[in-house]
This record gives sequence, C-alpha cells and structure tokens, in this order.
Amino acid sequence: MAASAQRIEITQSAPALPEGSHCANASRVPRIAFVTNFCPHYRVKTFELLAAQYDVDYLFYSDGGEWYWQENHGTRAGEFQHEYLHGITLRGTRITPALVSRLMRGNYDAIVAGIDGRFALVAAFLAARMRRLPFVLWTGIWSAMDTPFHRLFSSLLRGIYRHADAVVVYGEHVKRHILTLGVAEEKVFVAPHAVDNDEYSRQIPQTEIELLRAKLRIAPGDRVILYLGRLEPIKGLGYLLDAFRRIRTSNAVLVIAGDGSERANLQSMAAEFGIEDRVRFPGYVPPESALAYHAMAYALVLPSVTTKQGKELWGLVVNEAMNQGVPVIASNAVGAAAGGLVLDRVNGLVVAECDSIAIAGAIRMILDSPALHDEMSRQARRTIAQWGNAQMVDGFRQAIDFAVHRVDPVMTSS
Repeated sequence: MAASAQRIEITQSAPALPEGSHCANASRVPRIAFVTNFCPHYRVKTFELLAAQYDVDYLFYSDGGEWYWQENHGTRAGEFQHEYLHGITLRGTRITPALVSRLMRGNYDAIVAGIDGRFALVAAFLAARMRRLPFVLWTGIWSAMDTPFHRLFSSLLRGIYRHADAVVVYGEHVKRHILTLGVAEEKVFVAPHAVDNDEYSRQIPQTEIELLRAKLRIAPGDRVILYLGRLEPIKGLGYLLDAFRRIRTSNAVLVIAGDGSERANLQSMAAEFGIEDRVRFPGYVPPESALAYHAMAYALVLPSVTTKQGKELWGLVVNEAMNQGVPVIASNAVGAAAGGLVLDRVNGLVVAECDSIAIAGAIRMILDSPALHDEMSRQARRTIAQWGNAQMVDGFRQAIDFAVHRVDPVMTSS
C-alpha cells in the first residue's frame, strides 16, 4: 500500500479520569499519539477498541515492507483516526520526517510507541521528553539480539526501556526479560497478545473444509498436521520436515502453508526425505482463507528457532488455531509458549527448539491418542476464550493511565 494520509473521525465516549490527571480538563478523554509501523489485519479490532477509550491518533510510518511481513498481506485501516505517513527507507531504516512534526505540534497528553522502527522509536521518545509528556513503550522482545544494530545501540535501547514512564509487554515472558534490563517492575503492564476471537472462532462450513481438502489432494480420513506462516529460517521448518519423515502413520499429511525464501529448499528437502507424497505446499494463504486451514487441521506445529534477530516474538497463528480448537505443538523459542498461552500437556505440547525427535514424539502422541487430542482441543478453546482483545486493551489502558498520572502535572503542562 502506498504511503498516504487518511483520517477517520469517530465519536467516542469519555470515561472520567481519576484525580491527579495532568490534563487541563479532567473530564476530557486523554489524547494519545500511538506510533507504530502499520496496521496489520489482526490488529484492526485492537486499535478500534483502544480508540473507543481514548482519543487516539495512530501514526503509521511504514508501508508494510518490513522483512518479517508477508507483502501479500498488505496494510489495513479501521474505524479509528490514523495517518499513513510518507517516508523513505535508508539502509533498512524508515525515515518519516512528518512524524516529528506531528508529535511536536499535536495536542497530546501522552505518546505510545512500538519497539519497531529505529527512527520512529527515537523520534517518539525524544518528542515525549522534549514536550515533557508521558511516554509508553510497547514491546514483544523477550531475548537478547545479536545484530550489528543491537550491539551498537544496546545502551540507547536500554535507556529508552528504563526511562519510559510505562512499558506494555506481550506477556510475562517479555516482562521477565525487561526486568533484567533494570526496568522498574511497577511500570510494566502485560497486554496479552491477542487476535479478534469472535472472528477466528466462527464455525467454518463443512463444505468449505471439504473443498479445501480436495484442492490439496487430502484423502478422507487423513489427519492434517499444519504449519501456517512465513517460510523463513526463524520458523525452523527443516526440523519439522525431519520430524515428519519419522512419522510412519499412513493417514497423516503435513501441510506447510505460506511463502518465503525457504520454500524451494523445503520442497527439495521433502523430496530428499522421500515424503513429498505426504507433504503439501499450497503457497501463500490470505488471512481471509486461514480459518479453513485451521478448521481442517488436527494439530498445528510452530517449530521456531532462535536466530541472531532473537526469538519468535509471539506467533499469533497459535491464537488463531486455538480458536478453532486445534492443539498446538510449539518450540520453547515461541513467545506464545514462553508467554503461557501454550500449556504443555493441557492445550498442546511444548518441545525443545531444534529437536526433530522431540517434534516427532509430540506429533505421534497427538496422533496416537484421540482422547488426548480431544481434551487438548477442548482446553485450547477454553484458554483462548480468556485471551482476547478486551484483555489486551485493558493492559494498554492500565499502562497509559499509570503513565499519565505518575508524571508531575507541572512538568507536563503545555
């Protein structure tokens, strides 16, 4: 999507602020600048719910060209005030000069910024400090990163963590990590990483599932082991293929859905292992078609591994699958497992990363025990029902309110 500016005005109810707010009018809804790269399909509902509680300007600085994003997914918008800002990319860094003017001139009561974006993060932090506004950092990073950028600027990033007025994190695993960086525990708030459960839990017609099975040449009675996502090194899919070749069950089919730089290599590996007749590579799957894949699946596997860029921050495909009652096998390098959504031997199985034998054992366990599978399926639905957008937005609300009310009113007057 080309970078462009768009604003949608919406009517919002105004919750009363507690005493001590730095806002000039305590009955006014706080006005928030929310800086992040773009709005993906799974974040529309989250942003809409947050905009229903605050007067939020979403300032998007990217056109969705990040290395970790599937270009075909595109960027989205919703019923919230927002702008997609023009910019240029220099050596992997998105530069958006308009962001600085928006932050410095806007009548904001606080600035919220995601950890992504080298230029945008620093610009948001400095604008907040220069204007003496509360600054809230949103992050999903839960391990050290060993890239040239992070080695060079680790002190700067640590300083932003420590001097943020509040920090919103994906889960308890992220909280544990940033506490080791010297961040005060009182200002860390968990906003459980979530999707729109109402959308992902809807029932898929059996006819749609059967059409998909026919398209993928999956025989009636065959059970589908599913991977759905990018085909990139961080996903550890070579270990999944190596695990599946150890599975001798004749009525199990592995579906590796998605696209990426590893696709040709993975197809060659399947042929080398002699399992190409039991593995399907359907290619890119649009978000609107993902539900049918989950509804078709007997189990989902996310075998991500640690790289120099860190670990899998979360893996929202886990949330999607659980909404369809699909047990999940995840490595311990997956944020959704470290963060407590995947509960070992409750709603899925957690295995060591880079361990094909462990993955194979987990797949066998689910295939060989229908009773275990069915119980994990029930527990998956129960767990995810308590892990939705309402809980995620509540974490943001707590962080924003904490940041707004802890800052000296005199220092924050504008």
